[in-house]
Amino acid sequence: MPVFSSSEQAQEVFRTLFEILLEDDVFLFRMTDSNLSLHLVQTKPDVEMFVSPDGVHDGPPPSRATIRIKMSCDTAHSLWKGELLMPMALGTGKVRIKGSVSKVMEFVPILQPAFDRYPEIIAARKIES
Repeated sequence: MPVFSSSEQAQEVFRTLFEILLEDDVFLFRMTDSNLSLHLVQTKPDVEMFVSPDGVHDGPPPSRATIRIKMSCDTAHSLWKGELLMPMALGTGKVRIKGSVSKVMEFVPILQPAFDRYPEIIAARKIES
């Protein structure tokens, strides 16, 4: 059974995560300094968003993203809970990246504010994990 009951529920959770990250000065500086933007495509349920230093936008990107990351919502949930590490997810094909894998790996350590807050975000929405 999937973790998320709907696309809207998953979209709200992942949007909140990236909004938290964009409030972090280190994350925002690194995105801006590297001219980085993300096109996130998640499935089962379907969620698509674009993240840039300007904010989080639902749906397809308004312009070409630096990195496109595709995975299931359950895989994203496991990553944010810390149960699945990005190198393992990439190695097993659970996460697919178009663009610079090294840039993604460079940013994983600065995602900590969202990792720290993820349990509270899903608990507030009564999402069982």
